[in-house]
Amino acid sequence: MWRWGLLLGLATWLAAAAPANAAKAYVSNEKGNTVSVIDTGTWAVVNTIKVGQRPRGIEFTKDGKFVLVAVGDDDTIQMIDTSNDKIVDTLPSGADPEFFVQDEAGKTLYVANENDNTVTIIDIAKRSLLGDVQVGVEPEGMAISPDGSILINTSETTNMAHFIDTKTHQIVANVLVDSRPRFAAFKQDNSELWVSSEVGGTVSVIDPAKHTVIDKIKFNIPGLRSEAIQPVGINITNDGKTAFVALGPANRVAVIDGKTHQVTKYLLVGQRVWHMAFTPDGKYLLTTNGLSNDVSVIDVAALKVIKSIQVGELPWGVTISPQ
Repeated sequence: MWRWGLLLGLATWLAAAAPANAAKAYVSNEKGNTVSVIDTGTWAVVNTIKVGQRPRGIEFTKDGKFVLVAVGDDDTIQMIDTSNDKIVDTLPSGADPEFFVQDEAGKTLYVANENDNTVTIIDIAKRSLLGDVQVGVEPEGMAISPDGSILINTSETTNMAHFIDTKTHQIVANVLVDSRPRFAAFKQDNSELWVSSEVGGTVSVIDPAKHTVIDKIKFNIPGLRSEAIQPVGINITNDGKTAFVALGPANRVAVIDGKTHQVTKYLLVGQRVWHMAFTPDGKYLLTTNGLSNDVSVIDVAALKVIKSIQVGELPWGVTISPQ
């Protein structure tokens, strides 16, 4: 009787300790032409999906039913059904789609096509093209304002952040930033837009209303040359108090005070950290580390790396299921 009670108590404790309906993370492996699926309850890879050539941009649809993957060398966006992890359809795009973003309703997809200098606009439900916008040379970074009115595209060679009206599909402003802008992220209150410049080594903080750069965040890591510090991915907490910036071959994620724009800490992760994603509860941040072929898990409250997960070859992007 005593043993039975002990076993029952242990089973109850384990059930309580195990996360219910843990989110899944999908990681695009650019050189491996695969997507790794990670269970965030166990931090283990539970599936590997063969996809098209050179997968990079990756994102869940808003309803969580599909994962969209930009396969650049195939000039298309593949759709993975999350119920069975099978590729079930494709979306049209321009030449060499790299990164994309959806509107809040999950109806429209905006795709940066690196080789033809356009942003393609796609109706997700109808799987059809709605039009395109001519932008600068080598478009990559994409973001949409919290109110959905403005789409941002960054052009790597033109060194600009383009502000595009989502109703008219016209460029309404261009903001010059430092060399090779790679990523853009809004604060949730729409007060600031952050744009990372890989070669310039900075993050420009832009006033979205005035279209002006109001601050530039710089990085200094003892023992590293400045050219080794290359900002790429940016993730900002919902309250805007803390931002994380992936620093590429510096193998670190910078932790930044969202108000003062000062770097408060550097977290050592895997090699060539590129893009990142929060878990739905905001407790963890996952980073893709291209040259070490792994994903680092950061405890956001503790500001500590707690896990490394081996994935496919040259992980580039990561998306985590909404809950």
